[in-house]
Amino acid sequence: MRLAQGMTSSSVGGRASGTPGCVYLVGAGPGAADLLTVRAHRLIAEAEVLVYDRLVSDDVLDLAPPKATRLFVGKAAFRHSLSQNEINALLVKLAGSGHEVVRLKGGDPFIFGRGGEEAEYLVRHGIPFEVVPGITAASGCATSLGIPLTHRGVATGARFVTGHCRDGVDLDLDLNWDSLADPQTTLVVYMGLANAPRMSRRLQAAGLPPDTPALAIASGTTPQQRICRTTLQGLPDDVAAAGLSAPVLLVIGKVVREAERIGICGVPGEPKRLQREADRA
Repeated sequence: MRLAQGMTSSSVGGRASGTPGCVYLVGAGPGAADLLTVRAHRLIAEAEVLVYDRLVSDDVLDLAPPKATRLFVGKAAFRHSLSQNEINALLVKLAGSGHEVVRLKGGDPFIFGRGGEEAEYLVRHGIPFEVVPGITAASGCATSLGIPLTHRGVATGARFVTGHCRDGVDLDLDLNWDSLADPQTTLVVYMGLANAPRMSRRLQAAGLPPDTPALAIASGTTPQQRICRTTLQGLPDDVAAAGLSAPVLLVIGKVVREAERIGICGVPGEPKRLQREADRA
């Protein structure tokens, strides 16, 4: 069940005591359930209360026991089921009532997951917590497609940025375009679909060549994964023509060309599965 508005600890089943429960800030990885860490898998499978975000896949949620209380607190652009302050307060209220809480976030909780803010809030209110890292989308999606984010002689580093406006603040105020337009660096843009035209325009204006390879990945590592290979200049039109829907990760840089040598798979694991079926036949 998906619950958020009006949710309080009193409407959650399970035990309650005078001793606070622990909040586990758990990274759910890029989407595929088999990319979870062993510890994340165990915590989800034993969850009493699960507080989860929009980008947590159904395959991951299906690992939770049927008796677990599931609280959806996901956010989309300008559409939040709960504000971040309300989520913080909910975690404290649940744990303060003695519940063990699995706070489940897509990717890694400390990379564009606001896990740091939640951890600070828990500390201020005396709630014990543990952070369980997850594979962030940049690494999970790119690597599964055969794209090395760093590669000797091609890219000496990688930069992760968000393409999503913060609470209505203009994106131009948040990014140092001259710094990002480095041809020796791989740029990975989280939540980049809506602002792909602006990313393309501003990076070119800052000096990044128009023919810089680019890749858009929608719903990476899941069976719904779709990709669009293009260039920095062609990014807005090609992504729009491909009809990709969020969540979309953008990878911009010369390493995208390396996938031509290593090989991009439509769905991670699919070629191996087809080969096994052929062998059995």
